[in-house]
Amino acid sequence: MIEVLSVTSEVYPLIKTGGLADVAGALPGALSGSGVTMRTLVPGYPAVMARLSGGREVASFADLFGVRGRLVAGRVDGLDLIVLDAPALYDRPGNPYVGPEGWDWPDNWKRFAALSWVASELGLGLVEGYRPQVIHAHDWQAGLVPAYVKYGPSPTLKTVMTVHNMAFQGTFGAEIFGQLRLPEHAFSVEGVEYYGGVGYLKAGVECADVVTTVSPSYAGEIRTPAFGMGLEGLLNNRSATVFGVLNGIDMDAWNPATDPALAQTYTASTMQNRLANKRAVQEAFGLDQADGPLFAVVSRLTWQKGIDLLAANIDLMVAEGAQLAVLGSGDAELENAVRSATMRHPGRVGLVTGYNEKLSHLVQGGADVMMVPSRFEPCGLTQLYALRYGCVPLVSRVGGLNDTVIDANVAALQAEVATGVQFAPPSETALADAIRRTLALYADEKSWKKMQRRGMKSDVSWATSAARYAQLYASLIGLSTDDSADD
Repeated sequence: MIEVLSVTSEVYPLIKTGGLADVAGALPGALSGSGVTMRTLVPGYPAVMARLSGGREVASFADLFGVRGRLVAGRVDGLDLIVLDAPALYDRPGNPYVGPEGWDWPDNWKRFAALSWVASELGLGLVEGYRPQVIHAHDWQAGLVPAYVKYGPSPTLKTVMTVHNMAFQGTFGAEIFGQLRLPEHAFSVEGVEYYGGVGYLKAGVECADVVTTVSPSYAGEIRTPAFGMGLEGLLNNRSATVFGVLNGIDMDAWNPATDPALAQTYTASTMQNRLANKRAVQEAFGLDQADGPLFAVVSRLTWQKGIDLLAANIDLMVAEGAQLAVLGSGDAELENAVRSATMRHPGRVGLVTGYNEKLSHLVQGGADVMMVPSRFEPCGLTQLYALRYGCVPLVSRVGGLNDTVIDANVAALQAEVATGVQFAPPSETALADAIRRTLALYADEKSWKKMQRRGMKSDVSWATSAARYAQLYASLIGLSTDDSADD
């Protein structure tokens, strides 16, 4: 077996702000049949500690970047966890990254440097009887892990850096460097230095043995100025060790046949049961109990997610006979744009702000169309959930959206392989055309139901991608996947 330590700032079902948590929560189980044992290192936020009753202390720190801390090992919901319990760093209410006023915690540099440093110490054998061969770091919050390993005393320890979203890089002023427990020469272009400061994601991309991102299309896009966010040159220099591995979803947590969040469960052969969920969605969003097409958005309400493009097309959607349900929160201006549409079109447009896991499941089970009009999307899980639930995705042709949805163009419809609607470029007019095309497809009830069923039969599981990760881990430590499975 290959021992892998996953390092993440959030993990479902314990703590979640977005797709990272879903990936970190699903990957260990997906790898279990591939010769890989994965433990997950996560900060001891209140929500995590509350679920870790019965855990055992396996290490302690008198001086963890100036605070006291300890490691607690335990098992929760099938996850083998090592939790960094440092109350001075993580015992804070609400969102794990921002304070109650909506600003980043000013000591985020320390909170996640501590997480990364502890991961590297685990790689050196900090806990008796446990020594991972590979550390898999996720996003900027774990970006210093490869740097601590590179400049540490264990050249055999291997690291994988996964970029879930290049837009979030964890950049801080140079003044923090002296407190990071790195040698002076690590503050260089080959280390953690980034435009005169310290770049956590940049450090991970520079120092890791392998860099992955969460879809093949995004792996290509981030090597261009439009999507590389300043790191495209480094990624091009490292192109031989940059791979796109498509995300999957937890097929048990997202299963319309058994989902307790639904008003009525269903399968591909009992699609008529979706109507009860549609009615429940309409009620939850204050919409009329109408029979026309119900479009939905489950998203952060941001420019990246194309919510301004959506807002510009709401009047068109209503004029064409559609309803819209929006679940999410984000930029105040975009929230207000959607909210004003609910006032212009009562009973036709509904908005529920905030994060609501249960309601997001219901929306997938009841809406007819799931809109993901992102300007860039590394992978996206929303469209994968939509396919699984027979909710036809309408997506922009970028990143993982391009890799997972087959556009209902003439050829795809004739070949009966279409699973959704794509549009490009991400603009108001292109989205308007896609909405009209989607409405025309919806009007052909027989073809629409076929497209729904094809989506439900799509392979959106982790099976293929987990095997690819197992192969990467094995290659790093000089094993074949057959060797690891036999151990």
